[in-house]
Amino acid sequence: MFDVDWMGRLGREVLRERLPALVAETCAWSVGLSDRPHHERRRGRLTETGGTIGDRIARGQPVSGEEDGRLDLGDARPGSFRDVLNAVDAGGVLFADRFDREVLEPFVLATCVLAAERARATRPAEWAELLDDLGEDGSDLPGVVRAGEWEAALHTEAEHLVLAALADQPLLAVEAEGLPLSLVRAAEALARDAAPPPPAPAEDPAASGAVFLARAAVAGLDRPVPPAQADRVLAALLAEGIEPDELPAVLPHLPLAPGTADAVLTLLDAGR
Repeated sequence: MFDVDWMGRLGREVLRERLPALVAETCAWSVGLSDRPHHERRRGRLTETGGTIGDRIARGQPVSGEEDGRLDLGDARPGSFRDVLNAVDAGGVLFADRFDREVLEPFVLATCVLAAERARATRPAEWAELLDDLGEDGSDLPGVVRAGEWEAALHTEAEHLVLAALADQPLLAVEAEGLPLSLVRAAEALARDAAPPPPAPAEDPAASGAVFLARAAVAGLDRPVPPAQADRVLAALLAEGIEPDELPAVLPHLPLAPGTADAVLTLLDAGR
């Protein structure tokens, strides 16, 4: 009998292999949270309390407020990573929601793509049957992942795993653990910013329509888009209707950091 959930199980297997990387990414993301001004909502109004998140932790006070937060993150020990995730930033956005968007979503998509690459290499017959069921040709792995709807379940499992490891740890300990990786990332960003920008290539009139669509597709990403977000660039461009064979001509016209275009094309080749 054909196992309809074999791809879901493979995704969970790859996720568990990558759990140390997810924990490292989470710790690096947390660096600097303790230095942010503390905000909370009082009677529906967002208020700055006059100190930093770290100040609250030093006084043993809870960081999360009573009017915000997610029920699944409730009952947190003051000063813990869980407590901070349930707090709001200066714009009134839960840090938990930012964590979902900035860490979990791209990590889960990359994990699903890696699982798809493994499935294609190790289970070619089942992979071909799966593509046929999804109506996909396999050239766009992020597209196959979304058609298979594996991200939602894996996102939930990734969240449970990383919270099991870090939720009740003191924020300051999580920050300290993430400091080495965050310093590496900062040095990489500094090197990218110091490099002179390459001359803008002349736009191919034949590709001008595709360039317009591509610029709109990546408008919501960081500028310049770092190589770590290459999977998001590829997914956004393909979702906008950019054809794979148009990408080499389109990528030089986008606000990408050095190395991002190459990373996008590598992902594209891996998905063919």
